[in-house]
Amino acid sequence: MTRKTDLVIIGAGTAGLTALKEARRYTEDVVLINDGPLGTTCARVGCMPSKALLAVAHAYHRRAFLREAGVHGTQDLSVDLPAVLRRVRSLRDGFIAGPIKTAESLGERFIDGAPRFLDANTLEVRGQRIETRATVIATGSDPIVPKAWAALGDRVLTSDTLFEQPDLGRRAAVVGLGGIGSELGQALAQVGLEVHGFNLDETVAGLTDPEISAAMAEALQADMTVSLGAEAALEHTPAGTVRVSAGGGEWEVDWVLAALGRRPNLRGLGLDLLPVDLDARGMPAFDPDTLRLGDLPVYIAGDVNALRPLMHEAADQGRVAAYHALNPGSECLAKRAPLGIVFTEPNAARVGLPFAQLPQGRCVVGAADFRRQPRALMADRNAGRLHVYADREDGRILGAEMAVPDGEHLAHLLAWAIQQGLALDDALQLPFYHPVTAEGLRSALQHARRQLGERHDRPDLPLCHEAADWALGGD
Repeated sequence: MTRKTDLVIIGAGTAGLTALKEARRYTEDVVLINDGPLGTTCARVGCMPSKALLAVAHAYHRRAFLREAGVHGTQDLSVDLPAVLRRVRSLRDGFIAGPIKTAESLGERFIDGAPRFLDANTLEVRGQRIETRATVIATGSDPIVPKAWAALGDRVLTSDTLFEQPDLGRRAAVVGLGGIGSELGQALAQVGLEVHGFNLDETVAGLTDPEISAAMAEALQADMTVSLGAEAALEHTPAGTVRVSAGGGEWEVDWVLAALGRRPNLRGLGLDLLPVDLDARGMPAFDPDTLRLGDLPVYIAGDVNALRPLMHEAADQGRVAAYHALNPGSECLAKRAPLGIVFTEPNAARVGLPFAQLPQGRCVVGAADFRRQPRALMADRNAGRLHVYADREDGRILGAEMAVPDGEHLAHLLAWAIQQGLALDDALQLPFYHPVTAEGLRSALQHARRQLGERHDRPDLPLCHEAADWALGGD
């Protein structure tokens, strides 16, 4: 039996479901195929359950501030970790209900199975052949676990398995302190676990600016031990625990969180049968703007292409892939300004160009030290540092890295400014309220502008002819 359709989408995660929504603007003749659990990586095992855990951890961690501020009885607070994990799973089940319903509502246009390409226009799944005008590959990614660690069995968890545990041993190691490892390591430490974190790189939380990373590492070290720049090795102990060795030190823990990143899920798709170059990982060559594999009617979107493995990026890529799959030859769609946030306390974030990608010799760096930021000081959250990068010639804001309180909000403000092409002068004409943590952003912008050496003959206010209509009549 052969089935014909306009578009096949492989994968019912964020990219796949967004591709489905975009495709249905042009046609209802779409088939969605998924192999594995429904619910999207973000909602099922990623950003949503992790933030549910972080909310509890950060709130419980505030008890020390409350005690110092004169609130009595906080010493009687305690954590029922099994109850916390049950709440996380309950919230998770609510988050995944919508994506599951969307997939299942397709009826016969949804296929639960593992597809394989026979050629660029033909797939096979569950014994059925499907001929399609175009295909979107949105199969997501899987956690990386070294083969040598397999012998440790359930002593090694990943973000895919952590939240399914009814309880957790009280001594944990987190190997890999990128975004996921930094978030979960700090959260587990703040709810009372003894946590030891390890990272092969010298930086943490996906940051590339050494000063910002150092500020973030200092914040993590307030809750857990942090070992950087050394590879971690694991082995069983006679007591049934795990010994972690790194940089000449040894630690004994009950279990390990492997947070070494995720690898694209491409196995079994039959990409080797398509006329496209594959790299050593089996990743096909594709156009980063249209997400198209060469001149084939095949597109790749979301975490599986490893371009920007973030939920909002996966959603945008799903739209791009479906749009071009059904409108080949159309002008490409522009990307939004890069934005990545890690929900540690303080928040870590990268916006626009990170430090590691700045053009050499062309930038000024505006800095703000949040240890002295008034609003953060009031709440005993005064930690971290912000760097804003701007072009030395025209003052245009290029990017930023930060480890600061309320960084999730400051990162959005900067992302909007960068996407609109604002220069330092433009941003400093915008309103800043008092007292808010965003005043730290203004300090960084002012510091950057002073380095340009320009003199200004008027206050940082727009001219009347530049004002929006609402401002013409005064207050």
